[in-house]
Amino acid sequence: MAQASDGLYLGLISGTSADGIDAALVRFTDTRPALVAGLTHAWDEPLRQRILAVAQDEERLDLDGYGHLDVAVARAFADAAHAVLAKAGVKAAEVRAIGSHGQTIRHRPDGEYPFTLQIGDPSVIAERTRIDTIADFRRADVAAGGQGAPLVPAFHATVLRPDKGARVVLNLGGIANVTRLTPDGQVTGFDTGPANGLMDAWCLRHRGEAFDRDGLFAATGTIDPDLLAELLDDPYFVLPPPKSTGREHFHLAWLDAHPRVAEVSPEDVQATLMALSAISIGDAIRQHAGDATDVVACGGGVHNAVLMHAIEGRLEGRTLHVSSAFGIDPDQMEAMGFAWLAFRRLRGEPGNLPAVTGARGPRLLGALYAAP
Repeated sequence: MAQASDGLYLGLISGTSADGIDAALVRFTDTRPALVAGLTHAWDEPLRQRILAVAQDEERLDLDGYGHLDVAVARAFADAAHAVLAKAGVKAAEVRAIGSHGQTIRHRPDGEYPFTLQIGDPSVIAERTRIDTIADFRRADVAAGGQGAPLVPAFHATVLRPDKGARVVLNLGGIANVTRLTPDGQVTGFDTGPANGLMDAWCLRHRGEAFDRDGLFAATGTIDPDLLAELLDDPYFVLPPPKSTGREHFHLAWLDAHPRVAEVSPEDVQATLMALSAISIGDAIRQHAGDATDVVACGGGVHNAVLMHAIEGRLEGRTLHVSSAFGIDPDQMEAMGFAWLAFRRLRGEPGNLPAVTGARGPRLLGALYAAP
């Protein structure tokens, strides 16, 4: 029997690298969620650069600056929603709700005053799209003592639960996160550390390009073992889960603080950063999902053949797939996940997994911002 909450939902997210706004239009019924249309909407480049500067603490916002950026991001998110609706030939009135993750500019889930901050005013999104918007998904989990991230493992379990044996879902965004799934429904997951974010930032600095297309910049370099050892010595890598991280930790200032960087050529640094991502991912899987027989990758990093080859070399015989082999667009997995979280919110069902985030219990995630 169809539920009142069944129908079309639209997920929006811009990740750690702020390389574009992913928009996914998803149909939910009692059967498997189905992607109707998806796209990545480009940022206006000056706005993107400002987001990155703020996220990396290179620019400090006063209250007016914060307000302006919050609205500018929301307008871009609304534009992304309009673009995917136009692509699908779907009217706004046909969509039950938007699930907007927003743009993270600070994530500090530990300490005396834990918080996580995503911008992109949902009232502006609701006003400009005429669609009810659900946003602010992470803070309820943080308030309950959780990390607030990653939130997509619960969606991974919905669409990629294995029939036998354990499976890892590997999301290669600016930060990498892994989800361990089992046939009996157990789910764990955490952020492993950098995936594309440091490589993107280094490539922009030295090549003027937003990302290392096909890993060709890294392929021209040689891994520097001394620099690699310095980078791998960061305490984050040995912290036990639950844990999460972001650009506020792994950014260019963090990289520049390692003395060896100044002595190594730019292409060798890029090759070393790629090795850092592959090794930290492989180590995390070996230590926390050693029983997994296969790894399903999604996120922008799947298009970097050199990175994928480097990761495969660290998987100790496990089979590496791309989520498209299971009928899921790797570029839209996270956006689909936030459409799913909006779907869960309207059904009055929790969206977090305490086993992943460390929260004190299941929580209803997200607040509803009604359309006019």
